[in-house]
Amino acid sequence: MTRRRSLFLAAAVAAGMPLPGGDPIRTGSVAFFDGLSTALLPLPFIDNIDRLLIDVTWCQGIFVFVVATVTMLPFAGTTQGWFLTRCKAFEIAALLLVAFTLFRPGFWTDMIRPPYTEREPARIFEVVEHLPPGEELRLRVRGVDEVGEPMESVALLRLPDGADARERLGNAGVFLRVEDGRVIVDDVTFGSPAKKAGLDRDQEILVVYEHRPQPSKYRMDLPAFVLLGLVVWMQRRRIARAGAAAPVPAK
Repeated sequence: MTRRRSLFLAAAVAAGMPLPGGDPIRTGSVAFFDGLSTALLPLPFIDNIDRLLIDVTWCQGIFVFVVATVTMLPFAGTTQGWFLTRCKAFEIAALLLVAFTLFRPGFWTDMIRPPYTEREPARIFEVVEHLPPGEELRLRVRGVDEVGEPMESVALLRLPDGADARERLGNAGVFLRVEDGRVIVDDVTFGSPAKKAGLDRDQEILVVYEHRPQPSKYRMDLPAFVLLGLVVWMQRRRIARAGAAAPVPAK
């Protein structure tokens, strides 16, 4: 039983149509697992906000629309086992790789060039000095929670402008002190951005993450489209060979 036929039968069974010789259990099971692919489609939108067209230009929006539409094709091919024709195992793997790359190109760019560099806590003022106004400062801090248990967390602090690093941190509501090479949060202003970021008194800054310029994630679309074109080429050749080998009906 092919998947398309099983989906048709599932719809027929749901409509109450009698199907002699059919297996409703098997039909319903195949249709259920085929339907799971639809439930997976919203997941890429969570990890890639460009798909939601947030802060994009008209040209970027059109490009995202085209790429997202094309991405649905290999994704559907992997779940159905059929693209231009029935897929082989390596073609399913290739289509899955294409779909993942187009949905989540940042996965590969982050591997090539990590977005953050870990700096020593003592260099926090140097990092803040070079951070553009309005950008987020990423810190890993260690302290205690509300019940006194030790904890570590990552704080994202958006820094305003200022004359120097200490003034910028102060404008954000956090004041630091250095003790024996350790950087300690001395005070946090109530209701400040630092307080909302989760910083508190006597927390120790363990790591300062300095942002690194990233290559455009759209560069990963090119190898993905090349791989997709290779799969299309192989399947079209297989279709052509099957058509040439088909017997010609007698006149």
